[in-house]
Amino acid sequence: MPGEFELIARYFQRDLSGAPGVLLGPGDDCALLAASDGMQMAVSVDTSVAGVHFPPDAPAASIGHRALAVNLSDLAAMGATPRWALLALTLPDVDEDWLHGFAAGFHALADRYGIALVGGDVTRGPLSITITVHGELPCVLEPAQQADSVTRPILRRDGAREGDLIAVTGLPGLAHAGLKAWQEGVRDVLNPCLAAYLRPEPRVDAGLALRELASAGLDVSDGVMGDLAHICRASQLSAALELGELPLAPELVTALGEQGAREAVLNGGDDYELLLTLPEENLEAARLALRSLNLSMNVIGRMQAAGSDAPRVMLMDNGVEQAATGQSWQHFSASQASVTQGSVTQGSDTQVSATQASGPDGSGGDASSSNANGVAP
Repeated sequence: MPGEFELIARYFQRDLSGAPGVLLGPGDDCALLAASDGMQMAVSVDTSVAGVHFPPDAPAASIGHRALAVNLSDLAAMGATPRWALLALTLPDVDEDWLHGFAAGFHALADRYGIALVGGDVTRGPLSITITVHGELPCVLEPAQQADSVTRPILRRDGAREGDLIAVTGLPGLAHAGLKAWQEGVRDVLNPCLAAYLRPEPRVDAGLALRELASAGLDVSDGVMGDLAHICRASQLSAALELGELPLAPELVTALGEQGAREAVLNGGDDYELLLTLPEENLEAARLALRSLNLSMNVIGRMQAAGSDAPRVMLMDNGVEQAATGQSWQHFSASQASVTQGSVTQGSDTQVSATQASGPDGSGGDASSSNANGVAP
């Protein structure tokens, strides 16, 4: 049976001679990296645990893709260019067929976005995957709330302004339906809902395209409502979400019905679309930028002053506020049950807005710890 160093050399060590900024790669005690001139580093780390964040019997290539995708999504949420990654892989035993598939899924996505694996670790234990990603952003030192903060080339949570539109890329909610499909025994990886769950697409190019057009942003890991609450708190504003403007994919409505589809968008999670605020005058430029990426963006609400209330997310139906149903996943919330290896949840360390109902909707939330670790304010 090969040891850890042989496994690293066989499946994860690659020629990094052309990788930008890599002064010393795997093989020493540390990697040595150099940021480009005029750039600062964005760093984020996520852990994915079998039976909590992904089904342990999912295809190995999908697990490798997914583990890296949720990390790349954090860089996308900041508008950062991916550069380097570290991988800590814990395995219950050595299954070389599984490792071959995992590495293939990981490297294929890494190659697409030009991110170099510069180090890591392989050890024995329950299956879990921890990835640290490093990206680059232009150095900008002024506070986010300055009047010209929209033009700073960084997406943060604290830059939203009163009157900004709220928009989301793509079609959130599909991954939640994919999780349900997996739990019901569906294994057709071409199923659009299941594909969205097992192989999410990090919106790296969208983040780069929108970082000078949007005022604030993050990735949708815990559902639109719970993640928008983060922007509200960071920006000290409230948000009015129009239920009738939520984008509902036909496949999602077919799988869950119209009401279930709306709940999946609001509270499902695992989508890794970008949730943004932007000035109305930048809307057409943003849509034009995304058109070249063949990616849609839908306006779903508007930021507004919080007044005397705490910042919150309000669900509106033709201008009338509605009671919220469900809540986003939190790993250590008393209302969330623990899971076994046989059932996987969606979940993360966030909370929904002040308008939430008291009980969970049973769907869970996200596939990764949201941006509380590295690049988020």
